[in-house]
Amino acid sequence: MIVMKFGGSSVSDAARIRAAGEIVRGRLAERPVVVVSAFRGVTDELLGLARDAQHGDLSRLAALRRRHEETADSLGVDRSLVEPLLLELADLAKGVSLLKELTPRTLDHAASFGERLSARLIAASWAKAGLPARAVDAHAAGLLTDARFGSANPLPEAEPAIKAALGGAQDLPVVTGFIGLAPGGDIATLGRNGSDYSATILGAALGASVIEIWSDTDGVMTADPRLVPEAKPLAALTFEEAGELAYYGGKVLHPHTLVPAVRKGIPVAVRNTFKPEHPGTAIAPSRPSAAAGPRSIAFKRHLSVVTVKSPDMLMGWGFLARIFAAFARHEIVVDMVTTSEVTVSFTVDDPRRVDLAARELGADFDVAVESGRAIVCVVGEGLRDTPGLAADVFSALKDAGINVLMISQGASKINLAFVVADADVPKAVSALHKRFF
Repeated sequence: MIVMKFGGSSVSDAARIRAAGEIVRGRLAERPVVVVSAFRGVTDELLGLARDAQHGDLSRLAALRRRHEETADSLGVDRSLVEPLLLELADLAKGVSLLKELTPRTLDHAASFGERLSARLIAASWAKAGLPARAVDAHAAGLLTDARFGSANPLPEAEPAIKAALGGAQDLPVVTGFIGLAPGGDIATLGRNGSDYSATILGAALGASVIEIWSDTDGVMTADPRLVPEAKPLAALTFEEAGELAYYGGKVLHPHTLVPAVRKGIPVAVRNTFKPEHPGTAIAPSRPSAAAGPRSIAFKRHLSVVTVKSPDMLMGWGFLARIFAAFARHEIVVDMVTTSEVTVSFTVDDPRRVDLAARELGADFDVAVESGRAIVCVVGEGLRDTPGLAADVFSALKDAGINVLMISQGASKINLAFVVADADVPKAVSALHKRFF
């Protein structure tokens, strides 16, 4: 059995849906389970609709209905397949409009319609073309999650539930990505671009031989091609390399994607739906010719740097515990950390609660919050043991006129990360790519 996930660009219109179907047709002997995203741009429209509805504006409903009805017509399938969901969406939006209240739970419910609509249309289209396809809602097929709406995680009981629901499938399940079922029966989403995560959760539960992520790129690249047009695809990456790239902003994989695959040792392949003959990037525990050195440049933008300072830290103890306990209470994830005797600086990527934690700490410490920051990360096996690497990195940044605000390397053997002004990211990534690739 294999798992094949198709992203929004891979199912953006009738032509792409048919093309994806032909890719799947060629793999039927491997008993694929397919995971699909919403059509390109639909999730943003659904989130926009929910937020607009809170202020009484339901105008986006008509465009969402029209897009899915026209897609049904283009695929030659009956519009009635999506009519119940479109009516349910309209009722949800009207309810938000009347109550003028939008909770994280309601926002997740609204966002779930993209995948639920696309799975029904895709499965019907493929069935019409002779594939044994049927639409399956992941939240009804065992993908059980906690109730962290907007960034839910699978529960331990999800794995046996998924295996029971899909393990013996002899047809072609077309499963909704991005969504699961929280306790109490509510739909919860796995975070933006979470269909990748759905695919690896299913793949791990089903013991897949490979999990394939089909998108619109030739695989994982040496840099984001939107910033570096000459970026090249990588034939192979280790789990560790790919995980670092995903966490530090690599656009091809959701940050949590590799966790289930790593746990079960299942290889992941990143492929291009538009060029199915291209081998893409193979991600596995190890890679051939794993020579030390940079493999890719990633970045994470729109961060804040929090600096906490107190003379009492000098030769003191327990200060880090107090600082990080405050951020834990406000559920703020900390990325990079640097320290001196009297100062701790760290980056956070969720600005919504930073001020709350800063005010709490302000009673005992001097706290400064700087927005408009970004992490740039050079990733590759053996970087920490590569003589002269740091000199090459910072020489390239100096030549590009870029000031480095924070540096971190010792925590990982495979990345060197640093903080720059958000506006300097394009120059920094381009300069490093030119130096190393």
